[in-house]
Amino acid sequence: MTNLVQFPGLGLEFTINRVAFTIAGLDVYWYGILIACGLLLALGFAFRYAVDFGIDADRLIDVVLVGTVCAVVCARAYYVIFSPVPYESLWDMMDIRQGGLAIYGGIIGAAVFGGLACKWRKVSLLPTFDLVGMGFLIGQSIGRWGNFVNQEAFGSNTTLPWGMYSQNTQAYLSNWQQTLAQQGVTVDPSLPVHPTFLYESIWCAVGFFALWAYMKKRRFHGEIALMYAAWYGAGRFWIEGLRTDSLMISGLGLRVSQLVALLSVVAAVAAIVILRRKYKNTPLMVQVPGMEKAQEKVQQAKQQLQKEGIVCDMQIPIENELPASAPHSEFAALEKKLKFFDAESAIQAAVEQHAATANIQQENERFEQLPEETESE
Repeated sequence: MTNLVQFPGLGLEFTINRVAFTIAGLDVYWYGILIACGLLLALGFAFRYAVDFGIDADRLIDVVLVGTVCAVVCARAYYVIFSPVPYESLWDMMDIRQGGLAIYGGIIGAAVFGGLACKWRKVSLLPTFDLVGMGFLIGQSIGRWGNFVNQEAFGSNTTLPWGMYSQNTQAYLSNWQQTLAQQGVTVDPSLPVHPTFLYESIWCAVGFFALWAYMKKRRFHGEIALMYAAWYGAGRFWIEGLRTDSLMISGLGLRVSQLVALLSVVAAVAAIVILRRKYKNTPLMVQVPGMEKAQEKVQQAKQQLQKEGIVCDMQIPIENELPASAPHSEFAALEKKLKFFDAESAIQAAVEQHAATANIQQENERFEQLPEETESE
């Protein structure tokens, strides 16, 4: 359970226990904790900025629950399908404590089942994908450190100062040295390897901050999601080429993730170019959630007045649309205004205004009906 991880070129070494703690005889691994931390931070970001994308955070909860569970299941299924290691039982296939989650499987699962959940909960699909794409970068940046603890997902040999070495890297390369040689990859188990988990963690972190900075400049719904696909795909294509544990397409000798990454980059870049031209001179407007609930309040108030014999045809005096470039504070303020909209007071004021206007009109009509005074000769 304990690994001595060394970075000889930097003069650093760490003794890492894969088990964080034990509860009732059950080991809790750092791998799971780090993935959970990445997920929680991604959720925190998503719920804070949901309003900036016109998404109701309450409804988003259901979408996230469905998407997260299905993403984990699909990530594991994707890994098991392409893994060269045979599994002896169903439990072995389900056990993720030792690692074995394929990011692209998780992305596909989240997109498909999360998309269905969006339709179920009546949440805008493309803005949700934009928000989730940024959340993925947060989760991947932190979750990759679980690979460091497990000493997995590393690359081939390197002479760079940050080359990494451990008993796990030595044992893995020794077991797979012949297979890797058949794939054209020559390795020496006694030498340091690329810490590809670190490369991907940094790549995702940089991508998140870049998209966060661009978030208010987006031109159409779905642009952030496409940029995520292009950014992550470009990094993954490069990093996957360094790894020694890539999932392969049987019989073709192709790395699955490299193929998926390449297709993602090409498709995403093409879509971005086409759609940017289409929306070049059209500012992106975002409808702030809350209007539907405010309208329900108005309808209830109208029905109450009708019981009292008062008819009012008032509309909500609030515009619920803002440009995507508006500050977060403006989105939050408008959402709060809609959420706490006092329909009864607004309708009462409208009724009083209507009554006052009617009285003035009656006075004007009465004045016009008065006989005109004749001038004396």
